[in-house]
Amino acid sequence: MTYEELLTDMALKDERMVVMTAENRALVRNMPQTLGRRFIDTGITEQTMVGMAAGLALRGRIPVIHALAPFLTMRAFEFIRTDVGIANLPVKLSGFIPGFLSDGNGPTHQAIEDVSILRGIPGMEVYAPADEDDLVKMAPAAWTSQAPAYLRINHKKGNYEHAPYEPGKAEVIAEGTDVMLLVYGFLFENAMAARELLTMQGLSAGLVNMRSLKPVDEEAIVRAAGRSGLIVTIEDHFKTGGLYSIVAEILLQRRLTADVLPLSLGERWFKAGVLSEVLAEAGFTPEKMTQTILTHLKK
Repeated sequence: MTYEELLTDMALKDERMVVMTAENRALVRNMPQTLGRRFIDTGITEQTMVGMAAGLALRGRIPVIHALAPFLTMRAFEFIRTDVGIANLPVKLSGFIPGFLSDGNGPTHQAIEDVSILRGIPGMEVYAPADEDDLVKMAPAAWTSQAPAYLRINHKKGNYEHAPYEPGKAEVIAEGTDVMLLVYGFLFENAMAARELLTMQGLSAGLVNMRSLKPVDEEAIVRAAGRSGLIVTIEDHFKTGGLYSIVAEILLQRRLTADVLPLSLGERWFKAGVLSEVLAEAGFTPEKMTQTILTHLKK
């Protein structure tokens, strides 16, 4: 099942659902004729769309709104914070091409701080599925929650069949005592390949799909800190405010210590190009991630 098929099915069963877009129909192009007046395209006006969605939510609707991730999360941030966040309205934000998925676009189109700014809003839920299978298994939880929610859209096909989503729980793929890889979103597949390379080097390497970043599975992080010699956070995001920060916050709150290696963009933008070039230049191919981890372990 695709994202569009799932959303269509749920919207037809629940008349409260309204699908909106700021002239970004890539995921929902067949829905206007199906939903009629419950499909609204505001044009390239993300702020207006969020304001309208808040008004609809106040009247009992469940708006699922779509726009390019950088413009939804940054251009419309004040509206999300003020109209949706303060009122704690069940507006569902679908951010298209977040992180490295905006590969061919320049820095203005890179949503690589979206997790940080959205999880900073009280009550906002943040989801980051690994691929389309993970997306369709997680989306119903986001849409039926009474809270506002941000879904980091990843509709790419994957090769892994994910477990059903349990709200607030990570998906443990494998346990490891030497290295535990914590990853979310698009980089899941590369992290799986890196784990295999680490295993070939004789290491006990684990992998966890941190598919829900808020609420986050704190116990999965605490277990990793207690059982693995090294935690590696992998994300197509700045180091500040993303998964590395989440792990650091939880360890500090629990008064725990751990060796944590962040594989992130750090304090830099990524260079635009085709996706394979972006991954290679930024150091996120399985081979480059593996080498970074091995170098850290040797130190």
